[in-house]
Amino acid sequence: MRVLALGGAGEMGRVAARIMHGDDRVTALTIADRDEAAARALATELGATACRLDATDGSALTSAMRDFDLVVNTVGPYFRFGPPILAAAIAARCDYIDICDDPQPTIDMLELDAAARAAGVTALVGMGASPGIANLLAVLAGRELDRVDSVVTGWNIHSAHTEPAGPGATAAVVHGMRQIAGDIPVIRDGVRAQRPALERMRIDYPGLRTGEGRSFGHPEAITVARAFPELRDATTVVVGDRSTSAALLALRWVMGARLLTLDQAAGVAARVERLLPADPAKLITAGGLPPLFAVATGLRAGVAATAATALCQVPGLTMADNTGVPLAVAALLRAKSPGVHTPETLLDPREFFTAFAPHCLGAPHPAAMTVTTRSWDTEEDNAAALSSALLTALLTAR
Repeated sequence: MRVLALGGAGEMGRVAARIMHGDDRVTALTIADRDEAAARALATELGATACRLDATDGSALTSAMRDFDLVVNTVGPYFRFGPPILAAAIAARCDYIDICDDPQPTIDMLELDAAARAAGVTALVGMGASPGIANLLAVLAGRELDRVDSVVTGWNIHSAHTEPAGPGATAAVVHGMRQIAGDIPVIRDGVRAQRPALERMRIDYPGLRTGEGRSFGHPEAITVARAFPELRDATTVVVGDRSTSAALLALRWVMGARLLTLDQAAGVAARVERLLPADPAKLITAGGLPPLFAVATGLRAGVAATAATALCQVPGLTMADNTGVPLAVAALLRAKSPGVHTPETLLDPREFFTAFAPHCLGAPHPAAMTVTTRSWDTEEDNAAALSSALLTALLTAR
């Protein structure tokens, strides 16, 4: 498989490139980036090739992609770069995968499905942690029920730690500010709706006390219905301590009052983030919600029921690790089905987690990758399962 790592010299791209280069299924890897020096430095380290490629040059993108079987796109923010890069891949008849974490470009890229099918191109949109792993957790939780009425996916903001890359804000931080600044798409009463970001949500999680999150603009809220056609409600939430929630609300307010632009707010958030190193103790707290999870509610045997699935193992403690590694794992699986997909419609969760396990801290057994708790099981059994799984994850992370 010949792979073009577009944006491969960046924070997420470097992680994915290192994993793909070490796999026998990849016969050729090219690191393509606007920063040619950084691309060549990484290529030299890996023994790969490098080239300068500007993601804003559509004709150059299409021409470059014609020499590859798969383009792995980590150029963000995706509300600027997602749809045109996918369009170039379709024109080049090159398969495509990315980590798009923005709802609107996800919607726009799904509308390219017919063109991708006609070109024989398989495109997978949003294959990182959230979205990506979170979508697959939702599928596992939903499979426990006979009918899924609502899904909540959630992630802990303290797991979204980025590496300092200079004085400005990263694309990930710019994305975050955009997704709290206004209204976000969710599913309500079976249809897509717009709701204000950072609305408080109470979450009944089997085996834990009721938790709390704030709504956040991620694609899972609109794509999980692709796996569960009868779905009535879906939301993605961000989980954090009180001070973090207060900071997010304050940033939303100053952007809404036009005291700061989106880019200025991102700069403030980036400066604060640099002062707060990743701390695994903040990811897993007694009785708290897991770092990455999905909760599905609906019917089982005609009775209202809830199932929740959490990720128990991670490849590292940075956003780059926890986004770039699942991206590379999914790319190496190379599931083929022409069209534009999200993880729910292309990947088998068990196959993915089996392939993901060797890349996680401590190389856990695939059976230890996730833990599912159910409202129809005893509270003691659920609490014991969660405590054992999440304690193991915390000890491994430390």
